[in-house]
Amino acid sequence: MTSHPSITFHGAAGGVTGSCFLVRHAGEALLVDCGMFQGSKSVQELNYRDFPFDPTEPSVLLLTHAHIDHSGLVPKLFRHGFAGRIVTTHGTADLLTFMLPDSGFIQESEVRRLNRRNRQRGAREVEPIYTQADAERCLSRIRAVDHDVWVDVEPGVRVRFWDAGHILGSASIELEIQGDGGPQRILFSGDIGPGDKPFHGNPEGPTRPDWLVVESTYGGRDRPAVTAAERRAALGAELKEALALGGPVLIPAFAVERTQELLYDLDLLFDEGVLPPVNVFLDSPLAIHVTRVFDRHLPDINAHGTPAPFSRRNLHLTEDVEASKRLNRVTGEAIIIAASGMCEAGRIRHHLKNNLWRQSATVLLVGYQAPATLGRLLQEGVTRVRIHGEEVEVRARIRTLDTYSGHADRSHLLRWILDRLPVSGGFFVVHGEEQERATLKGGLVAAGIDPAKIHVPALDSQWHLTDRGARPLMDPAMAPRAITTAKDWHNDYAATMLALSEKVRAEKDDAARQALLARVKAALG
Repeated sequence: MTSHPSITFHGAAGGVTGSCFLVRHAGEALLVDCGMFQGSKSVQELNYRDFPFDPTEPSVLLLTHAHIDHSGLVPKLFRHGFAGRIVTTHGTADLLTFMLPDSGFIQESEVRRLNRRNRQRGAREVEPIYTQADAERCLSRIRAVDHDVWVDVEPGVRVRFWDAGHILGSASIELEIQGDGGPQRILFSGDIGPGDKPFHGNPEGPTRPDWLVVESTYGGRDRPAVTAAERRAALGAELKEALALGGPVLIPAFAVERTQELLYDLDLLFDEGVLPPVNVFLDSPLAIHVTRVFDRHLPDINAHGTPAPFSRRNLHLTEDVEASKRLNRVTGEAIIIAASGMCEAGRIRHHLKNNLWRQSATVLLVGYQAPATLGRLLQEGVTRVRIHGEEVEVRARIRTLDTYSGHADRSHLLRWILDRLPVSGGFFVVHGEEQERATLKGGLVAAGIDPAKIHVPALDSQWHLTDRGARPLMDPAMAPRAITTAKDWHNDYAATMLALSEKVRAEKDDAARQALLARVKAALG
């Protein structure tokens, strides 16, 4: 065995989701994050593959934060033999208590719906990646620790969690591994926050790590500098315009942090008289549970003297399914906040199906929309979509407000990275689409960092961390793969079916429609 540690990038390499890094050292191994892949159906299929490593090999799992693209495959890891501890912060531990079982419930629900269609079509039934019960079983393995305290996790290995300013409990992880030549320190950024957020200060981190693994979600984009007051004013302006149309405003929002930030700003907008006190429906059991977690942590994360914003008379918490269904009758001035933030699952899809065809309705996108997701398609201006197998015309207003991003942009990322210098070994740019990673690398080179020390790893590639720099290990059994984040054949299929339907309806009579369909059948052979 080599005395040098190695990192294998089993996720968030060529894409924004699926964060998972396997660190091997002196015959031992540990994981940093074990996240779910999100995006196109081709990307999501990676969640169903066998783990590209032996799940029994790592002895400990370190989690940067609770977002599902960083934690969502943890129950699957246990289901396939992992028996170690999960070490993370107190905030993350509290959130996982609700987020992982909710993820299992959603997967079971989606699979039940899919299997009903499969039985009708005579297709093979499928199983969920894991169940709600699987998720609940792994919760007892979580060990919560404080920020900024060294914690021993393995013989010769200790970790320290630094506030990343991204969501409640989020952290950058400093990993120190003792070796023959002394300790090596690897810093995993996790997701870095932008600063000036309602519940967080600026992201922190140590200086002088040997190796830095850094996210690049917005590594190629600079957003205009916006203060918290300006962000709130922009939200108020969007909502005033949307409510003036007379229809509901649908806000697909991530259940963690984004929802609570929106409720915080809505509270102030109502109190200041910027908005009339219209009904706000929080239609997400997970977001409701998470909001209660925020209530418990609020004294630690909120500005001094700021009241809790989560208990207004016009805020209605919609937990049960029947109450959610009754929202289908809401057609006037109201705000409905529901998950998922990319419109790929959850109750927001029902609300979109019920409202996208209404000219009086508005969909306000307030978070990152991964390529090929329903949220991205709406953002790109498609005129028809398919939801739950049904065709829906898009007549609602689609608006985007990107001032609520929980990620640092290019300038903030560069500043955070440069504040960590010097980095003696090298850099790995991860958790970004290829253009974002390339642009961030270019920014580091322009800042004077040797380009030979900046690496852009491929999915499943393994790198040895040697005294002479990082060296890729060429393993024929584990060939690195590119991850396709763009639209795939599933998107093309849906678009083709919508186009065919529209073309058939546009024909002048039944005879012309039959002739068109005959030509399609002939082309299919």
